[in-house]
Amino acid sequence: MRFVHDTLPQRVRFASGSAREELAAEVAALGARRVMVIAGTSERESADRVTAGLPVAHRHDDVVMHVPVEVAGRARAAAAEHDVDALVSVGGGSTTGLAKAVALTTGLPIVAVPTTYAGSEATAVWGLTENSVKTTGTDARVLPRAVVYDASLTFSLPAGLSVASGLNALAHCVDSMWAPRTDPIDQALAAEGVRALRTGLPLVVKDPAGLDGREQTLYGAYLSAVAFASAGSGLHHKVCHVLGGMFNLPHAQTHAVVLPHVLAFNAPFAPDAERRLAAAFDAPTAVEGLAGLRERLDAPRSLRELGMPREGVAAAAAAVVAAAPPDNPRPVTPDAITELVRNAWEGR
Repeated sequence: MRFVHDTLPQRVRFASGSAREELAAEVAALGARRVMVIAGTSERESADRVTAGLPVAHRHDDVVMHVPVEVAGRARAAAAEHDVDALVSVGGGSTTGLAKAVALTTGLPIVAVPTTYAGSEATAVWGLTENSVKTTGTDARVLPRAVVYDASLTFSLPAGLSVASGLNALAHCVDSMWAPRTDPIDQALAAEGVRALRTGLPLVVKDPAGLDGREQTLYGAYLSAVAFASAGSGLHHKVCHVLGGMFNLPHAQTHAVVLPHVLAFNAPFAPDAERRLAAAFDAPTAVEGLAGLRERLDAPRSLRELGMPREGVAAAAAAVVAAAPPDNPRPVTPDAITELVRNAWEGR
C-alpha cells in the first residue's frame, strides 16, 4: 500500500442548536473587527439570528447560483468598500461559493455556516461562471478556516430540496471512489459518508422536523466533502459542471439526476470500489443500492424536467469528453458520453 494523502487545515464545530455561540467563538478566534456576512435573501432570517452580536460591517445578499463573474465582482467591491477583515457565509453552496470568490482575490478568512448539504465549505475548490462556461480551480485561500454545523438550520430546507442536496453529497462520495487523487483514506471517508446519507435521508423525508435524520445527513455530507476535497473531481462532477454552466440548471438537482448514470457507467470497471459502495448501501450491488434509495426518496429523474433542451445533448457530451479525467475507470468516448447524457435527459 503506497499513497500520499493531504488533510486540509480546518476546524469543524458540530453542535445542533448552538450556531450563534459557536460562530461567535470562531470570529473571536480570528480577531475580526469588521465582518462581511454573505447570505441570500432566503437565508436572511437565519443569518440575522446566528450573526447577532458579531461586529458586522456589511451584509451582502446578492447571491446567484453558479457564481457568475459579475456577481463575484460586486461582492469583492463591497468587501473593499467596507474594509472588512473576515467573511461569514450562511447558506448553501452558492453562498459559500461567493464567499470563496471573494477570498480568492482578497485572502480574507471565511467562517462557513452551511444550511444545506452542499459540502463546498469543506473544500478548497472554487467555481465561477462566465458566458455559460463554469470554470473551477483549487486554491488554499478559499478553504474556510472553520465550519459551524448546526443541523437545526437545515429545518428550513424542504424535504424535496433536502433529497437533492443530500444526493449531491452522495455524488461526492461516489466520485471520491475513483477520482484522480483517490486513496484508501478518501475511500474510507466516502464509504462512511454513503452509510450516513442512506440512513439519514429517508429519515428526513419521513420526518422533516426530526433532528436525527438532519444530523446524520449533515454528518454524511461533511464526510463526503472531505473525501472529495482530497480525491479531486471525477467524471460525475465534470458532467454536472458542464451542464450547470451551459444550461444554468439547478446545482443539487442536476447532481441527483446524473449520479445513477455515472455510477452505472463506471462501476463495472472499478470492482473494488463497487464492492465498497455496495456494502455501504447494504445492497447486492452499488447500482441497486442507489436505485433503491432514490426510489424511497422520490428523487429527481431527468434533465428534461430541470429545463435542459434536448438539442443541448450533443454539445454537452462534447464538452464533457474534453473535460473528463484521463484516468477515469472506463474510457470516455464521445458515443458513450452522448448516450449517458441522453439517458439522463430522458430519465431512462
